[in-house]
Amino acid sequence: MALQISNELLQRIQAHGKAAYPEEGAGLMLGNTQAEDKTVQRLLEFSNAREQSARHNRYLLTAEDVLHGEMEAARLGMDVIGVFHSHPDHPNRPSEFDREWAMPFLSYVITSVHSGKAVESRSWLLSEDRSSFSEEILIVLETI
Repeated sequence: MALQISNELLQRIQAHGKAAYPEEGAGLMLGNTQAEDKTVQRLLEFSNAREQSARHNRYLLTAEDVLHGEMEAARLGMDVIGVFHSHPDHPNRPSEFDREWAMPFLSYVITSVHSGKAVESRSWLLSEDRSSFSEEILIVLETI
């Protein structure tokens, strides 16, 4: 299982995390799945809808954000294949909160942003029984 993404789109994810700092930034990844591999083709960036006091370590995509993502994906002949978000001044590993709110089959790209600089992005998959995440291979391509 692997998630393929262009360098340009990964840089946009990291820029979104930097712009949101010191809060978490988030959005949806649109693309296609072939066999067990996913390819990111579009990003939808959203404002963090979590209450102001919790945005430093929590993000919220609203039902309207998700509906917009589903409709845009359908319009483009794609699927919502994942969620991206940033972890300000924390490692790019899923938190317990991330696990509680995640859905199996979606990829979760987490970017660690330290002191306003995007450090590294990693991708994660939630197990079908929702008990834990496993790291997904992240393949960064020059173009897709």
